[in-house]
Amino acid sequence: MVNTDEFIKRLEIILDYFSLNASSFSDKIGVQRSSMSHLLSGRNKPSLDFILKIIDIFPEVDLYWILKGVGSFPKINEVPLSKKDFISEDLKSSTATPSNSETLPLDLFSEIKNPIVTNSVETQKAENTNLSNTSHSDDLEKIVFLYKNGTFKVYSPN
Repeated sequence: MVNTDEFIKRLEIILDYFSLNASSFSDKIGVQRSSMSHLLSGRNKPSLDFILKIIDIFPEVDLYWILKGVGSFPKINEVPLSKKDFISEDLKSSTATPSNSETLPLDLFSEIKNPIVTNSVETQKAENTNLSNTSHSDDLEKIVFLYKNGTFKVYSPN
């Protein structure tokens, strides 16, 4: 839940930083001036739409900072990581290179066009048996799921 008084203080910091008054700020982000006035007076709470408009128009404003006061303003510019940065050299050297018929997509979130499908129950059982017989030096440490919205989840087997 957003603390309205603290949110108003952060909103005033944004106004001062960009040398804007409340009416020019509301015009710039595309909201009614009365909405801005009601928000600054504490009568109304900020809507998600209002916050998203601020983030869209002013990329210097960090979402977590405007909502909770966590982080910094202006936002510290982060160097975006390429897809290659997520793959360690160890993983590259231990992964077999796929043949042309099973080339993996560059985008991890797109579908594989030529999936290898095995319908045989015996084959699946054999693969599971082979997995359970691997040495413990290759134990799984963690799995990281990266989502398009910039969030992630980490799963550890322990």
